This record gives sequence, C-alpha cells and structure tokens, in this order.
Amino acid sequence: MAEEKVTGQADNEKVEVTVAGVVALFLGIVVFSGLLKDAPGIWRALDFTVLTGDFGKIVPEAAAGFRGAGGSSVRDGFVFAFTLGPAVMLALGLVSVIEHLGGLKVAQAFLTPLLRPLLGIPGAAGLTMIAALQSSDAAAAMTRDLRDSGLINQRETNIFGAWQFVGGPPVTNYFTIAVGMFPYITVPIILPLVIHIIVKFIVGNITRFVWDRA
Repeated sequence: MAEEKVTGQADNEKVEVTVAGVVALFLGIVVFSGLLKDAPGIWRALDFTVLTGDFGKIVPEAAAGFRGAGGSSVRDGFVFAFTLGPAVMLALGLVSVIEHLGGLKVAQAFLTPLLRPLLGIPGAAGLTMIAALQSSDAAAAMTRDLRDSGLINQRETNIFGAWQFVGGPPVTNYFTIAVGMFPYITVPIILPLVIHIIVKFIVGNITRFVWDRA
C-alpha cells in the first residue's frame, strides 16, 4: 500500500516539451472537447463524435437504427457492446498518435501543477479527463492505457476512476438525456452541468482521502 501512495513517474522524470507536442495536445483537446461538434463546414471533422460517426439504418423506415428496437438480455447487450468498439479504437488510436508526437508529455508538464492539488493525479491524465466529458467508454480504455504505461499508479487510477464514474460523461449525458428538462430549468442551463463537474471532483477527493488513510 505504501508503495502505491508515492507519486508516479509522471512527476519524477524530466519532461521535454516540443512544438509538435504542444500542437498535438492542443488538437487532442479540441477533438475530445466537443467544441466543434456543431461547427460549420470541414471543422466538424475535428470532433471526436463526428469522427466516430453513426451506424446506418437497416432500412429507411428503421428509425431505431443499427441496434433496432425491442432487444433484450444477452443478445441486445452484445449488439450494444459491439457499437462501442469503433469509438474505443478511435480514441486509443488518437491517443497513440498524440503520445508519439509528445502531447502527453506536454500535458504532464503543464497540467500536473493543476491536477495534483485538485485531484491528486498527474497532468498526463488531463487528455483522458477531457475525453471523459464526452465518452466514458473511450476514457476507460485511455485510463487503462495510462496505467499500463506507468503514467499513473494504482492509487491515481482509483481516484481517477471515481472521478469518471460520477454521472459518466457529463457533457454527453446532460445535452442528450437532460435536454427534455431544459424548458423547466429555472437557473442558467450551464449551472447544473458545472455542479455536476464539481461533484466529480468532490467524489474523487473523497476517494483520495479514504485511500491515503487506508
């Protein structure tokens, strides 16, 4: 237990920041942030969900889409899991390119001073944190990749996992599931989303507190 409480290698090694890394990190943040989802023209091609795309309809009348409607049990679960594959593979591919160009090292250098006091995790997890706002599946795979690469240790993985678990991807869930409640919200629409993200940090720090005293 004591060994896992020390800071990971992301804090201990000297990081070389390059122009290519800065550009790669910036583009990664833009792609995973969802800022260009509704952008005009070709700029939409820089959004993760747009790049992931959609399955087509079996027939024009099949409004339910690739999965159909009325499925149940293991078979429907299998088809749902099958639909997650493209997003996860795309996310891991993008992260591999960003890492190769030095983007994760730039995140490590610039974001660690921010994320260490806020959540107790290194800056290398910053890109995954942004991805988690849109896709919990892609973020889970990216977190596993961080752990396997030694960029976060078991303590940091648990804290970061707790942060991600609260409400799943808040941006996606809020602007899809909760959109039906927008006409009845008496506060600025952005406020519940901000509270949602704040609660994620609260839960992450509760996990941090419990782990450090275990």
